[in-house]
Parts: sequence; C-alpha cells; structure tokens
Amino acid sequence: MVLAETAVLGAGVAAAAPTMAVAPSVVPEASGIPERFVAIAPEADVSHHGYVLLRGAGLRVRVRTENHGPSNLAGVTVRVRTSVALAWRQKLPQNCLQADRWTVLCRTDELRADGAEERRLALELRLAGRPDEVVVRVDTLWNGGATDRNPRNDDHEVLAPATRDEYVF
Repeated sequence: MVLAETAVLGAGVAAAAPTMAVAPSVVPEASGIPERFVAIAPEADVSHHGYVLLRGAGLRVRVRTENHGPSNLAGVTVRVRTSVALAWRQKLPQNCLQADRWTVLCRTDELRADGAEERRLALELRLAGRPDEVVVRVDTLWNGGATDRNPRNDDHEVLAPATRDEYVF
C-alpha cells in the first residue's frame, strides 16, 4: 500500500495534521487509518487532441484540452516537448512559459467534469534549426492531483515531417 503524506501550511499557521491521499480502493475499512487522515484524490479524465505542423524553422502546435470527469479541475498544465531544440525567446501565449530548450508549459483555466468545456492552446514555435522532421510530445504535467484512469488520451507523441501538412493526435 502506497500512502502519500502531505502537510498543509496556511498564512501564519503552523503545519496542520498530515493527510493521506489515497485511492478509495486502497484503504479498506479495517485499515486502522483514522478517517480524518484519509483524503480521497479526485478523479478526472483529461484529454488532449490537436495537430502539429512543421514548416521550415516554424512549428505550429494546436491543442484542445477537455475533462470528461467525474471531478472538476481547477486547471491543467499541458507540456509540449520537441525533439529539436527551440529557439530562445519564444513569443508565447500569456499562460505559457518556456521551461527549457525543448519544453513549453501552458496552464489552462478551470475544466468542468462534463467535457462540455474545452481549452484551446495555439503555439507558433521557432526551432533552433530547420529540421527535416520533429517529434512532438504533448501530455499532462499537472492536473491538480487528480487520478486519471485513462491517460492514453492525454499523452501523445507525433512525428511531423517538414511537409507543411498537419499531423493529428
């Protein structure tokens, strides 16, 4: 059994009692863990879909992020990694930052559980060179600690040859 212990800190308040974040099926009724220490992690189903287009030193990445539930999420951090180094000083959307030479991180707003809302991300990235192809990986870096039992729809790897065609994921 794996238990993750966390301490909660508030402004001017000492550390509160630790809580244990566990999946419901992990804590049997007779586990002996006091109920006040057990916090069930929310469950969500984040999905990313979109396309990648390579044109010279330019890389267009479009991502549509949704949450099919069952819990709402305060936000998601989408990670876009490339096999070719990015140029420094990218012009990125307001909720994005370049983490290193190969990685861009973007934060979404709240995602309701019913999948009715979607968040769109439009990146126009500049590569350090003019490759014949690039591999782009799009995945979820952070989802607020929710459990996602279907990670296949939010973890994609796409090969984009320099054909000026859209490669869908």
